[in-house]
Amino acid sequence: MGRHAKNDQPSNGTTTSTAPDSQINHSAALAYWSSTEPTVNGVLGGYPEVSRVDLQGSNNFLAKLRRGGNAQSSLPAPPRKLRRAVDCGAGIGRITTGLLVKVAEKVDIVEPVVQFTDVVKGQEGVGEVYNIGLEDWRPRKEGGTEYDLIWNQWCVGQLTDAQLVAYLKRLPGVLSVGGWIVVKENLSTSGEDVFDETDSSVTRTDAKFRALFEEAGLRLVKTEVQKGMPADLYPVQSYALQPK
Repeated sequence: MGRHAKNDQPSNGTTTSTAPDSQINHSAALAYWSSTEPTVNGVLGGYPEVSRVDLQGSNNFLAKLRRGGNAQSSLPAPPRKLRRAVDCGAGIGRITTGLLVKVAEKVDIVEPVVQFTDVVKGQEGVGEVYNIGLEDWRPRKEGGTEYDLIWNQWCVGQLTDAQLVAYLKRLPGVLSVGGWIVVKENLSTSGEDVFDETDSSVTRTDAKFRALFEEAGLRLVKTEVQKGMPADLYPVQSYALQPK
């Protein structure tokens, strides 16, 4: 799914003395996304034009990761495809079809909104589809399934801080040797996390993300800001993570 908010904090973005993430309501979030049209315009909040530049930026970021190499990695070397990836919070599969199936032989999907996954289910390169929220997804290496790449974009704002840490702690159990966990999200520019009541989500600061990654036992391998995004939107940051 995609979330875009003005970087000058719109009227529905609020900060209070209560921890912003404590205001997240999963039922309200699911209701919001279930009422959203299953199109690029719908999932990107009326900013469909950012999709192309976003996908290009993600492709470049991933290419840099792969070129960096890892002597202890079990990953196939470029230009060969990664064996398996998973698109978490995949929405209609915009990233699955626009990026991941081009770099991985098989891409699984985790997304609670069925009308979204109906759009992408059965397309070439798409594997298992899990209609479940990230807070409830318990990935296991059943049948030898492990991922070279676990992609999370514009979705972890739907999780509380505690849920995000718990979720991230589960991922190394299904990550291949040398694989990456990527988190690509909006960043708060106010110096503190911001709750958005529209979709019941939180936009976090860079400092908060780094603290949560540390708490989850992950090390930051690479990070960069997405270029070319509209100036009136929050900046978008990509983080590549691996277990310590």
